[in-house]
Amino acid sequence: MKKIINEQLPISKSSPLKARFYHYKRFTYPWHFHPEYEIIYVKTGTGTRFIGNSIERYTDGDILLTGPNLPHCMKSDEAYSADDCLLSVKGTIIQFEKDFMQHAINHYPHFIKIKTLFEESQRGVFFPSPHSSKLKALLDSIPQEKGIDQITSFLQLLKLMSETNSRQIISTSDYTYHIPFDVSRIDKIIAYLNKHYTRRIDLEEISSFAAMNPTAFCRFFKGKTGKSFKNYILDMRIDYACKLLLMEDTNISQVSIECGFETITYFNKVFKEQTGQTPTEYKVRKRSSEI
Repeated sequence: MKKIINEQLPISKSSPLKARFYHYKRFTYPWHFHPEYEIIYVKTGTGTRFIGNSIERYTDGDILLTGPNLPHCMKSDEAYSADDCLLSVKGTIIQFEKDFMQHAINHYPHFIKIKTLFEESQRGVFFPSPHSSKLKALLDSIPQEKGIDQITSFLQLLKLMSETNSRQIISTSDYTYHIPFDVSRIDKIIAYLNKHYTRRIDLEEISSFAAMNPTAFCRFFKGKTGKSFKNYILDMRIDYACKLLLMEDTNISQVSIECGFETITYFNKVFKEQTGQTPTEYKVRKRSSEI
């Protein structure tokens, strides 16, 4: 189990959730990790699960939640490898981006239990079969749903998971995992910025995170992205602002604050420089073009 694979999933901000049924002769994917959350429902199947520093049995009906970059692997029993074996493993897998509804979950009291669940998932969470009938019903239906119906059902699933008192943390409390050296430094920096760009991040903070002095960091970052650190952050904030301005009843002052700008004057100035329009003009023209 020493060699580990950094799995690349087709998850993005425009497609933050992937839900599908699976039906295999046996589990074959090796020890791996990925930046996304993952829910695994084993409808039928038996074997051994390796999650973090835990090695335990899994069986029919088990439900597992793994957090971002938590190493894991499912190994079917030896009986599944026999040529004449009629056994198979099947169930549901749901994978979703690590920043899924990040602002709401981190700031709104309605999501406090889901926030706790996500924190627990850093060590893996197990939902025992006898206590999860409602969860299973949702896991059987979500892959068949589309659009907003799938998202609302998924939120209901997270709600039920966060309210399941029988859930168990899988890895021990002292478990930590460091992303291996072959995941590049710039990837880790960009992942950090993706999570925190709507708040103030100064050069000292990001340089410290990258374990570099500020001068070296600026040179390194510009060489890897083609942009200065300041401009990269501004681009991210303006891109987010453009999305917010297309929503119903958005207040430009609120958008400014939400995107991390300290003053609305500075927000208007940067927005005009990057888009050629003021936020009000952008909002009116985009909404008009959709009518």
